[in-house]
Amino acid sequence: MYSTKNYTDSEGARTVIGGELVIEKGAKVSGLAAKYLPDSKAGTVEELVADYNRLLAALRTAGLVEKKG
Repeated sequence: MYSTKNYTDSEGARTVIGGELVIEKGAKVSGLAAKYLPDSKAGTVEELVADYNRLLAALRTAGLVEKKG
């Protein structure tokens, strides 16, 4: 019997990655809802913290980082 950690269900609606997923250089990923964020122009620690928190919020909104709890 053959067993695999990575598979797509018989209807093709769901792919399960139970092993390692390697994305090679030059590969493209589409479908992620991430907005453009400009480069930081922070001149103070407080401004840098605000920029960092905006980055974290964008990553959470895109589903790339989980919220605590």
